Amino acid sequence: MSEKLRSYEFWEKTLRKAKYVVAPMVDASELAWRMMSRRYGAELCYTPMYHAAVFSRDANYRFDALQSCPEDRPLIIQFCANDPQVFLDAAKLAEDHCDAIDLNLGCPQQIARRGHYGAFLQDDWDLLERMVSLCHEKLKVPITCKIRVYEDIEKTINYAKMLEKAGCQLLTVHGRTKEQKGMETGLASWKHIKAIRDNVSIPVFANGNIQWLADVEKCIKATDVDGVMIAEGSLHNPALFSGKQTIVWDMAIEYLDLVDQYPCPLSYIRGHLFKICHHAFHVHPTIREMLAVSKSVKEIRRSIELLKVTCQDDVERFEEHPEMLKTWELPLPYWICQPYVRPTKEEREKRQKEKRENLKRQLENMEPAATSNEPTEKLSKSKMKKLKKYPNKDLDKKISERAAKYVSCSECTNCKGMKCVFDLCKSCCKIKTHTDIVDCEGHNLLVKTKQERRIKWEERQKLENFQLPYSKQAGTEIADKNIKENNKNLVDYSESNLTDTNNDPTKESEYTNLDVDSNGINPAVNGDCN
Repeated sequence: MSEKLRSYEFWEKTLRKAKYVVAPMVDASELAWRMMSRRYGAELCYTPMYHAAVFSRDANYRFDALQSCPEDRPLIIQFCANDPQVFLDAAKLAEDHCDAIDLNLGCPQQIARRGHYGAFLQDDWDLLERMVSLCHEKLKVPITCKIRVYEDIEKTINYAKMLEKAGCQLLTVHGRTKEQKGMETGLASWKHIKAIRDNVSIPVFANGNIQWLADVEKCIKATDVDGVMIAEGSLHNPALFSGKQTIVWDMAIEYLDLVDQYPCPLSYIRGHLFKICHHAFHVHPTIREMLAVSKSVKEIRRSIELLKVTCQDDVERFEEHPEMLKTWELPLPYWICQPYVRPTKEEREKRQKEKRENLKRQLENMEPAATSNEPTEKLSKSKMKKLKKYPNKDLDKKISERAAKYVSCSECTNCKGMKCVFDLCKSCCKIKTHTDIVDCEGHNLLVKTKQERRIKWEERQKLENFQLPYSKQAGTEIADKNIKENNKNLVDYSESNLTDTNNDPTKESEYTNLDVDSNGINPAVNGDCN
């Protein structure tokens, strides 16, 4: 076995001095996407993060994870793990299919907290040191790590030094803390990345704040790192590293062509196209809905072709009227691949507040239809709470439709059922149908129908019971049973009388006067007398 390359020798010879890197992304950095990224300038790609324990025990999971091709190099496979031996077992199964194994120490999601991996291992330095050192000793390929920073720069530096000492040969630093996620994402700290770069002797990649190609060069200049990794920027613009301005439907169709060559689940495909066409779908939401319900690659391709045709009018108008760009509030026309700029917490709260106020104002001013003379009631407090709870839902269309169709119930101020035959709300309609014994198909209150069915059923049951067929065999069995019971009573009665006669000789036994046949059966009791 040839000697394992380390540090900068590994980066220069195996990774070919990779500067443009596509990050590991769960359900997103599959083979088709990696090949797409390589076409547009990516020099190194990571696989999605795989769970080491599942990878070791599940052959099907492992088969799907190791999908690759000769052109898919250099390649690093990433794992999450919290046990040194389990991590080593998974890495041993993967080492022949990649150029390095990466340990995920940067995932901040809740699932990582529950599983105790990712960024939630960063305070367990003893465990991390054992995991990295074991793989460094036993694997044929180098071990690398992807981390997040602490708020304290000095602690961050010591953290990086500990991993380097344990055997880490390349370090990717995401310049955010594990608390910076979702609405609290904020900006990545290049200052922390620069501090790590100045205090370790292994290659360092920077991650965070990259939206354009110019940001890549700016980051390298500010931090002196060896390469820059992109994640979300790549999803919205797979040609980011090339610096080209590409059209969203062209990129989508090119990706679908790669999917035909390197198949992947439909959920991955839809996820990528939602990102690529994000801004276009905001302008044409019906096509987004069409894509969302697509059940095959063919249907997905049809929705993208429809998007291309639908956008042509805007493309032609924009050539004559460039000022249209202001209406989209974007740096480029919406059909050009470009980053999604996540609003700050203050901007998001401001937008939500404005949206709630607009909804409240619209509902308060809602006018009843001409067929009703009742005044419109203001929105109830409970409904306002629901609007506050779900401020991001697009209710404008629903509210406008409700405002246009609103008609008061003829008995109360509630909105009547649009299909009610009595022009009532459901509560009033329920009272009327049960009082007058009538049906309302609009509210599905079939009181009259159900009552008629019940009456017919009862009549049929009475008729069936009255005409119950007589079975000769059954009748014979009943008769035999009655005979036995009557004979038993007769014997008991005769015995009691005989006892009385023995005690009183003058008293004659009633039994002696009974007319019985030769079998000892009274014909009258047996029902054979005339």
